[in-house]
Amino acid sequence: MLPAGRIGALAERDFRLFWLGQTTSVFGDALVPVALSFAVLDLTGSASDVGYVLAAHVVPLVVLVLAGGVWADRLPRQLVMLGSDAVRGSVQATAAVLLLTGAAELWQLVLLAALYGSAEAFFQPASTGLIPATVSAGRLQQANALLGLSRSSMFILGPAVAGVIVAAWNPGGAFAVDAGTFAVSVVSLALLRVGRAEPAGRRSFLRELGEGWRELASRTWLWVLVAWSATYLFAVAAPVQVLGPFVAKESLGGARTWGFVLAAFSVGSLGGGALALRWRPARPMATCSLLVFLAAPTPLLLAFREPGIAIAAAQLASGVAMGFFMAVWQTTLQREIPPDRLSRVSSYDWMGSLAFLPAGLALAGPVSDAIGIRTTLFVSAGWVVVSTALVLLVPGVWALRRREDEPAAEPVRAAAESELVVRVTGAGVVHGR
Repeated sequence: MLPAGRIGALAERDFRLFWLGQTTSVFGDALVPVALSFAVLDLTGSASDVGYVLAAHVVPLVVLVLAGGVWADRLPRQLVMLGSDAVRGSVQATAAVLLLTGAAELWQLVLLAALYGSAEAFFQPASTGLIPATVSAGRLQQANALLGLSRSSMFILGPAVAGVIVAAWNPGGAFAVDAGTFAVSVVSLALLRVGRAEPAGRRSFLRELGEGWRELASRTWLWVLVAWSATYLFAVAAPVQVLGPFVAKESLGGARTWGFVLAAFSVGSLGGGALALRWRPARPMATCSLLVFLAAPTPLLLAFREPGIAIAAAQLASGVAMGFFMAVWQTTLQREIPPDRLSRVSSYDWMGSLAFLPAGLALAGPVSDAIGIRTTLFVSAGWVVVSTALVLLVPGVWALRRREDEPAAEPVRAAAESELVVRVTGAGVVHGR
């Protein structure tokens, strides 16, 4: 048994199982962005094709996530997640075989990405709803922060490992590892002993969707930040994700450098998650929004093709902001939304946030061909500043305050928590936002 005074939420059996399974799965996930981008570039040499494959993953996720939210509130969330993991593990195993045998074609990678996104649409809302059932209320933000810490740790290790695999062997190796990690996740989920809150009564599918929408629309801070996230992913995240590997291959040294840049973001996220273990801001969404300004330098430095170390430093700062944001955002949703509607609201969050991402991924290459990579990335950097400033002008974002009746989080040694996460992941235990 792990000492509760040092590890907090990890002392609770169900959360510990959930954390171990998800940490393992995230390690596999962290290999894929680098491997997939360079697999496509090896096949076609086109940044636009990278965008099309990435968009093929996101489109079905956006289309199906509302249905995923309804079913996650209807069925045992644990069961929904098990089914999703089984499908996604099979998809990654198929991709591994195709790439390792040299039989992969672009259309196959597009199809597999779409199948993966379809299954993920059911996993993510269920996961948001399941976490509060695995941990006591006073440790909820700590639990979300620990999940963020482990995710960040794996995205430090994963891209670097993927860069080595791609450079020395074949992108298919990364997919094979990812497929194996889903098996660990399945076992950990199957061992959970969590109760299921029975719904008040089965209503029509559309009525249940409507209930989730009313929960979203009644909270200004919530729909404003979901709408902002949609524009951010379209205008900032998508161009960086598509054009970053292309710039790295042309000017920065290839997959190893890009893996290093992605790992730097995760180092920052680790720091942001550790901060969330300790700090519960009085105005959570306003504080998180202010930190987003730290994301502006990355596309700017990519535009000027500055050295990889400078881009990595910018990504480090951006990672701090996003790591803290995600832990606090998840906790705020889980505290503010009624438990029996949480997965549906989470599905609207996912759908709204990702609504324009497929278009951003598909358009980043063609737009950069038309106006230039540098100009496209300038627009991305500008949008970070402009959009975040607009969010901070919304009174509802400032009005949301931490609930005074929240259970006080028990004292935890943040450094010990971080050390534990890194030590466990180093021993080989482990989508998106």
